[in-house]
Amino acid sequence: MLAKREKVARVKKEREFKISEYFVVFGLIVMCILISIFRPVFFTPRNIINVLLQISINGVIAIGLTMVIITGGIDLSVGSVIALAGVTMGLLTDAFGAENPATAFICIVAALIIGTLAGMINGLFITKGKLPPFIATLGMMSIARGLALTISGGKGVAPLPKLIQTLGGTGIIYIPIIVMGCVYIIAWWLLRYTKLGRNTYAIGGNNEAAILSGINVPITTIKVYSISGLCCGIASILLVGRLNTAQPTAGIGYELDAIAATVIGGTSMTGGEGKIVGTFIGALIIGVLRNGLNLLNVSSYLQQVVIGLVIIVAVMSDTIRDKK
Repeated sequence: MLAKREKVARVKKEREFKISEYFVVFGLIVMCILISIFRPVFFTPRNIINVLLQISINGVIAIGLTMVIITGGIDLSVGSVIALAGVTMGLLTDAFGAENPATAFICIVAALIIGTLAGMINGLFITKGKLPPFIATLGMMSIARGLALTISGGKGVAPLPKLIQTLGGTGIIYIPIIVMGCVYIIAWWLLRYTKLGRNTYAIGGNNEAAILSGINVPITTIKVYSISGLCCGIASILLVGRLNTAQPTAGIGYELDAIAATVIGGTSMTGGEGKIVGTFIGALIIGVLRNGLNLLNVSSYLQQVVIGLVIIVAVMSDTIRDKK
């Protein structure tokens, strides 16, 4: 009888989740139509590519955050880790020379390693240090930002190797979009078809039950946070390449947009629920909203207000769904 009730509850929850997905897609369509009515230029191929290019960085960060939030955690350090990885690439370019063919490869590897290490340290703070994810990643946010400012002397570093500029979209505009698409496909496969994905959902759904079922919760948690850090490394390469400069102040506020994309896409802040496809739709909504507000000549300050309201509404709807 109990198993039957649990099955009914699970089916009901899945049905509600699908309804919320349809609602998000419907909201995106309505938003696009309304913006195009007031600014027909919105639906031009050039602007659509521009929107995809704009969301490429936030979209990649949101992938890692989706996996983290599914476990019931949070990662507030993503923006600072991006800055640290970017400044490191800039300093390595200064050391080896922007014209050296090997410099770009060294910079890319360094950014990926730094991002992954930062994520791994977050995971260790949480699992071995028994710190709440909020406190652990808040501390890493300050540590990474401080290191970025220290090693750069508080100054930006430029220029970067041509290959990194190309990856950032200054050479071929579609590369960041392609990179984002590849990362989404890999993350979708990880969550849907691998043991890591199943364990990620299990930990977020019921941590104690996951332990009793034999899942190595600490190792899985460390892996998930390392993936989040790796996504920050990838995002840093795209950002530095686009700007052709590495700034220690880069990435401020990026965690807010990434969390917004994740929550709007249907990932539950309480854990155990979320989809990569939903996160992509959430990132699109944030990108379309910002692009539309720019086309409508809305000030950047007011845009922050609108994004904040969208986050609140998304979290409120998530809370109401969980209560039901």
